[in-house]
Amino acid sequence: MFQIIRTTPAGQSTVLKLLRKHFDGYLPHTLVTTGRTFPVTSQVDVQVALDEFFVRNSSAQRFGLHSPHHGGMQALGIAQLLQHTPFPVDLGPLQYDEIDVGEVLPTRCVRQALWLSNVDRLPFAVLIGRGLGGMGFGIQVEIATPAGDAGLRFSERFFDNLEKDISKGRTYRGKVISLEGGVDYTGRTGGVKVHRLHRVRREDVILPEKTLALLDSNLADFIGVRRGIRDMGLSAKKELLFYGPPGTGKTHMLHYLASELPDHTTLLVTAEQVFLLEHYFKLARFLQPAIIVVEDVDLIARERTHLRGPGEEMLLNKLLNEMDGLREDAEVIFILTTNRPDQLEPALASRPGRIDQAIEFPLPDDRGRAKLARLYGRGLQLNDGVVEAIAVKTKGVSAAFIKELMRRSAQFLLQAGKDTVLTLGAVDAALEEMVFLGGSLNLKLLGSSEATIGEYHRRAIGGNVNVALS
Repeated sequence: MFQIIRTTPAGQSTVLKLLRKHFDGYLPHTLVTTGRTFPVTSQVDVQVALDEFFVRNSSAQRFGLHSPHHGGMQALGIAQLLQHTPFPVDLGPLQYDEIDVGEVLPTRCVRQALWLSNVDRLPFAVLIGRGLGGMGFGIQVEIATPAGDAGLRFSERFFDNLEKDISKGRTYRGKVISLEGGVDYTGRTGGVKVHRLHRVRREDVILPEKTLALLDSNLADFIGVRRGIRDMGLSAKKELLFYGPPGTGKTHMLHYLASELPDHTTLLVTAEQVFLLEHYFKLARFLQPAIIVVEDVDLIARERTHLRGPGEEMLLNKLLNEMDGLREDAEVIFILTTNRPDQLEPALASRPGRIDQAIEFPLPDDRGRAKLARLYGRGLQLNDGVVEAIAVKTKGVSAAFIKELMRRSAQFLLQAGKDTVLTLGAVDAALEEMVFLGGSLNLKLLGSSEATIGEYHRRAIGGNVNVALS
């Protein structure tokens, strides 16, 4: 496609020759350039918008650029391409990044390219590249036209249309994502990780009716009338706190929400990513309706007297400021999760207007533990007697404990060469390993309380735990 022309000793590159020929009759100093820098998270949307624009412009030619002496920290500009330098930019193969967008195949986005075209006899050039911007790098788009009203109007229309296409946010809308830096082990880039969560059905959410009613009222029911609430001049945002012991279903509920609200983009923020909160909030506003989830918020929002320096206080203030700065008409659900609500900063947890509703995720009761045994034992044959025994033997444990118990019970069955009919012997063998051989620390890791640990030891002394595989 390209004709190879050697760079002259004077530093006149092939790209410089192409630009001079394209803008024939216009001296370089009479050209005007205009640029926009978009966040790296919009790379795919920028690529799609440019592709659609140039599909409608059949006269366009696209060229790959190569600059062995360009450090990559600052995007190339068209003005640089028009200069005589000892280290000119030359033509080269088109280079692509492969971006994971949550589909079967990644999307390919060109790293750096130059388009030359005309519209109504007006020559123009468009350059795309990577340079410094939000989250370290941004996607820079620059257009060059001859000076004058025609070029000015065309540049304005070009960016107006480009920004409208990008604002549709088609790439990540309705998906579960988090912001990531660098390159992952697949070699793909893009600054965004798409989480492929398993679908969680309503019947797979085992919580007390009171908890489910609160969740329905503050999420599904609220979202159903949110437009009407906003039209009344009331706040369309919602800020919730999920709290309870580890393993009680807070993260499981987030998977359920992602399954039940496919039109919402879910942004997962871990504690170490709180310094990116500004970018998460901007992305949420861009992709709204959206859900922002900050997990283990107590790690960054502890009571101020427990903070260990100005750095931690700065992160706490950043969180509070971003929550306060969210517009009242923003269709954003903000969810904080914690295992330690008593350690939260009062300015977050106790101030009206920051948290609309706190929702407790308690340890499962007898009925809940029986349901959890059936849920996580779906691959086993369970009779009512075994399920009832599991519910009795696991008083005070978390849903995560039940899940692990069913897996280990299945392991003991398979090791003993049994079929898929779950026996009490297999359950007791699993409990023996989880409770006694692992000690109290293991129980805590699996989501049991101190009272439960004492209860297990009391039963052991009384000889109530049978570990025979029969």
